[in-house]
Amino acid sequence: MRLSAAHLGALPESVARPRYDHETRGIGIVHFGIGAFHRAHMAAYTDNAMAADQGDWRILGVSLRSPAVRDQMRLQDGLYTLVERSAAGSKARIIGTIADVLVASEERERLIATLAAPTTHIASFTITEKGYCRAPDGSLDLALADDRSAYAYLAEAFARRQEAGLSGLTLLSCDNLAGNGAQLERLMTECLSARAPDLVDWFRTECACPSTMVDRIVPATTDEDRQQIEALIGMRDEAAVVTEPFSQWVIEDKFAGPRPYWEAHGAQITSAVHAYEAAKLRMLNGAHSALAYLGLQRGHEFVHQAIADPELASLIDRLMRDEAAPSLTPASGQDLNAYADALIDRFKNPALSHRLIQIAMDGSQKIPQRWLEMLAFHQKQGRQCPAILTALAAWLRHVRGDNGPVDDPLAATLKAKWHDAGLDGIVTALFDSKGPMASDWSPSDADRDLIVSVLN
Repeated sequence: MRLSAAHLGALPESVARPRYDHETRGIGIVHFGIGAFHRAHMAAYTDNAMAADQGDWRILGVSLRSPAVRDQMRLQDGLYTLVERSAAGSKARIIGTIADVLVASEERERLIATLAAPTTHIASFTITEKGYCRAPDGSLDLALADDRSAYAYLAEAFARRQEAGLSGLTLLSCDNLAGNGAQLERLMTECLSARAPDLVDWFRTECACPSTMVDRIVPATTDEDRQQIEALIGMRDEAAVVTEPFSQWVIEDKFAGPRPYWEAHGAQITSAVHAYEAAKLRMLNGAHSALAYLGLQRGHEFVHQAIADPELASLIDRLMRDEAAPSLTPASGQDLNAYADALIDRFKNPALSHRLIQIAMDGSQKIPQRWLEMLAFHQKQGRQCPAILTALAAWLRHVRGDNGPVDDPLAATLKAKWHDAGLDGIVTALFDSKGPMASDWSPSDADRDLIVSVLN
């Protein structure tokens, strides 16, 4: 038996289900990138808000490429199981916020019409760093931002909203980009300036792009997970998501119109997003990436295995406390040492099989904000970062192909640089001012020596 609206009544009493009539609620949010993270995070917060505060805040999920999630969820009336796992056991609930999922290229008109509808107030995003179509200098790559990108669909919807005299949308990025709201606003403006300049002033006046910090560890769901969930709920769920009990969402108080009452259900609405965002990027995400590349190099498969490796645990502790934390300016009441303690405990969760190879994907898009910004900060202070440089060497091994096929948008470029520059020249080839990974950090001779010594 497959999970669906018709089968909700057959669920065990131990499985929580939507505490509202999910089929009668309208769509108020369009979400681009309807993957596991969104379903474990924003969709769950919205499910809580709808249960307590009513409102038409169901979500139209949008896949920009693959039909896989659409095919999973349409057969289940948009329902799916969210399972929180810890050493104490598993807790399952059914989420009812997803009204439908579509593939943008196959249902373009429906997508644009929903974005342009007066009842839609929010367009949100978990499209990963590469989904923002940025050039190496951070500007919008117009060739990548083609008719199949989120920018194109939004631009058409903006034109319809402007013509109809409707207000704008809140564009809510939930991706791990520094200043994600400001970046999205800048990139959207660049797209409109190039392709629909008459919409630029309307966008700036009518729309809002709050920055956010999102935090929840969500491994890719495996066939073994689905089998265990089937035993737990008594029916098959192809769209099930597994996560940890911890969840955090910090949102800048900057909206274009109505929104769910998320703050009553765990979210923080604040003007101090940057401090939380920077801590998460440099401490959690920076440590995760280091564990991924170093752990794979040492033969580990999962995060909890890598953090149990004494040598890696020591390096990660130094990275967070000695290199990441000093580069941050905490908000009032934000305890970075306690945050490091909590992160290590979360990494150790044996019930959460978070694969290192999943974290290792798209490293060229992640390490600038996770590592290179810290290296630049400390370089200005005259300090070196041995833990980050050791992790950077492991990333260089990874993109050379030492851990198998490389899943990265710059994979071909990185391979070519390795081929041309070799061991002695790879740091300069990638990170100098003309390299594909150029940043505010310029490797010193000591930095190069440390990296090369690790590579040897």
